[in-house]
Amino acid sequence: MKLFDKTVAAEVASKLLEIRAIRLQPDKPFTWASGWKSPIYCDNRLSLSYPKVRDLIKENLIKAIQENFSKVEAIAGVATAGIPQGALLADALGLPFVYVRSKPKGHGMENMIEGKVTHGQKVVVVEDLVSTGGSSLKAVADLKAAGFEVLGMVAIFTYGFDVAADNFKNAGVDLICLSDYAAMLPQALANDYINDDDTLASLVEWRKDPAAWGKE
Repeated sequence: MKLFDKTVAAEVASKLLEIRAIRLQPDKPFTWASGWKSPIYCDNRLSLSYPKVRDLIKENLIKAIQENFSKVEAIAGVATAGIPQGALLADALGLPFVYVRSKPKGHGMENMIEGKVTHGQKVVVVEDLVSTGGSSLKAVADLKAAGFEVLGMVAIFTYGFDVAADNFKNAGVDLICLSDYAAMLPQALANDYINDDDTLASLVEWRKDPAAWGKE
């Protein structure tokens, strides 16, 4: 798991903060589905509504793919937020596109993967956000089970949890991200999204132990 480029990481983080795709509320934390309390909420789907931000993300994801996975033959989006990003990349690169459901379709063909399945085709997976990596790596496993050769994954943003790095390493999957939590914090401070040392310290502590953060 690595960043594509440090300068790009700062620029993408700054833009995500600007359009409020990333929201920071350490005093009124969000609750994730896992039950974790979190000072951050990241919804990169908002970037689709801002053409300049959308293009910034698209262009750098394309570069990340070309530089790291040059033998790519198809793009796969992870449902749901990875679908539009993946479709944009596949269109720009002139490549086939498929997407991976979180569970099989409940009727008809009951597909897990939508689109043409070509055994042995070299595919790069597209995610919008990586937290622990569980759902992302499930999509990778589903693609492999269908006969694809997964070259790796690209994503817009990751929280940079150690558990995610371990999960991707153990699965043997290369993950390239445009930006991450560590790159976002200096941008939040520089642009007054956070404005005191106590808030910054709280955000840093969350990153170290998100499961325990916010508990009495």
